Amino acid sequence: MPTVPAAAARVRATMAAGLVGMGTFHFVPAGTRGMAAMIPPRLRGRGLLSPVSLVRITGVCEIAGAIGLLNSRTRVAAGTALIVFFAAVFPANAYAAKDPERFGPVAIAFWPRLAAQVALAGLAAFAAFPFGRAPRR
Repeated sequence: MPTVPAAAARVRATMAAGLVGMGTFHFVPAGTRGMAAMIPPRLRGRGLLSPVSLVRITGVCEIAGAIGLLNSRTRVAAGTALIVFFAAVFPANAYAAKDPERFGPVAIAFWPRLAAQVALAGLAAFAAFPFGRAPRR
């Protein structure tokens, strides 16, 4: 059975890989279009608040969060930012959940999606915060 620091390191590596993959997908044209459509109408704006810009900004956030988790000096800040990020993107996921025919497999039902977002936030916290173990330098 792995120690808590070893388990946290594995969670960090797994999360970082997933975040880089998803963050990169935000810049693939088909991914950008699909995610831009998921942004609720009340959150759509122009310029930096346009759906495409918001998708790209969130992609950068995911990639930056992944890199931050892997660096011991930025880990706590990255974990904190990712927890906020997972809460911030939830409205788009909830909006998509209302129309599964339009959004297909990304339209995960509301309650399972909420549980997944909470789990991701919990994993980010576990990966980032020392929780009684000495922080690595």
